[in-house]
Amino acid sequence: MGTKYVDETWDFRTADTKTHTQCFHSYPAMMIPPVAGRLIDSYGKDAKLLFDPYCGTGTSLVEANLRGIDAIGTDINPLARLIAKAKTTPLDLQELDTYLKSFTDLIFEIRYEFRKIDPTIPDFKNIDYWFSPAVQRELALIKEFIDTIPDENIANFFKVAFSETVRESSWTRNGEFKLFRMSEKQMDRFAPDVFGIMERKLSRNIRGLKSFMDAEVGDASVQICDFNTIDGIPTSILQPETVDIVVTSPPYGDSRTTVAYGQFSRLASQWLGFEEANQVDNLCMGGRRSRPKIKIESDIAENIIAAVASKDEKRAQDVAAFYADYQRSIDNISKVIKYGGHGYVCYVVGNRKVKATTLPTDEITRQLFESNDFTHVETIVRRIPNKTMPSKNSPTNVAGELDTTMNNEYIVVLKR
Repeated sequence: MGTKYVDETWDFRTADTKTHTQCFHSYPAMMIPPVAGRLIDSYGKDAKLLFDPYCGTGTSLVEANLRGIDAIGTDINPLARLIAKAKTTPLDLQELDTYLKSFTDLIFEIRYEFRKIDPTIPDFKNIDYWFSPAVQRELALIKEFIDTIPDENIANFFKVAFSETVRESSWTRNGEFKLFRMSEKQMDRFAPDVFGIMERKLSRNIRGLKSFMDAEVGDASVQICDFNTIDGIPTSILQPETVDIVVTSPPYGDSRTTVAYGQFSRLASQWLGFEEANQVDNLCMGGRRSRPKIKIESDIAENIIAAVASKDEKRAQDVAAFYADYQRSIDNISKVIKYGGHGYVCYVVGNRKVKATTLPTDEITRQLFESNDFTHVETIVRRIPNKTMPSKNSPTNVAGELDTTMNNEYIVVLKR
């Protein structure tokens, strides 16, 4: 077995994590680009194909492309896929500038009442709970403009900026991933400049896109998919033993009790018309207890589930469901990675706590891959100085009783 050690050089405390298109959109528990880039440089120097099975907004895909490496990513969250696609798709900048100018002109005319438009407000559940009537109208105006753009990739570019605008102009409390509404007093004072937010996002993103297009090496390809690796990997997309390197950050636990990706995405997804938005958290690992039970190929996992069960049987069932799905996913991912010491997996994981019991997901990850004929290379422990995660939670659900969650990440590297 390889070594496990702390390495402060992986902390990247002062690193710019918003280079190129990595600036596009905030997202929960994102792997920072310097970590993904260093892993690719260390273990994928000769790689032709990178796979990210939980790609989120495409951090590792962008870093692969910047190094001339083809990349395939998959994610069950439609908003994440939209962002990942926009971050990895070069555009005709002249054509994009035409639409940016048209949008700026439209906003100018509306602001100064040279033009009056009566947009159609979308009809989705709780829209009045999360958005004021004025904000609804202005968001609807922006969305109707986006819907007139015939080029899908340019429309996606606008949709990414629109998604953040939706969230920042809603009554959602800042700094929360789950949906919590502001207090009545905060709502009374809240008067977002919806058009201004959108314009700032577009301006930031166009700078990032230009930087990405200037820096991109060669003509590396990207494919963004929606399959769930728990259920399998389509051979039409990835043949067995074809992947050189996996660089990824899997979920820390079931979405209901850890990072609520679906809740974070819900409002923007509803405005964008993603019908499956409400199902994201249920489709994540551990989201469906109805799956057939399997024996988890990790004695560490079995022991930790028993430890949690001694405190709370229901929470132990959540943990067991998560690790069962985690194993299903790893078993399927293992099939597409090259043999003969040429294929590497780099998993950036967090060891969360449940009922004040630390779950050693790094060690469980190692064991699950070892059961698929992988050899452990090393586990690097890095502190989390800037990852967007709650640093404390309530392990007992008793008001005021808090415990630290994850202050470290574990970079687990194995080869086959």
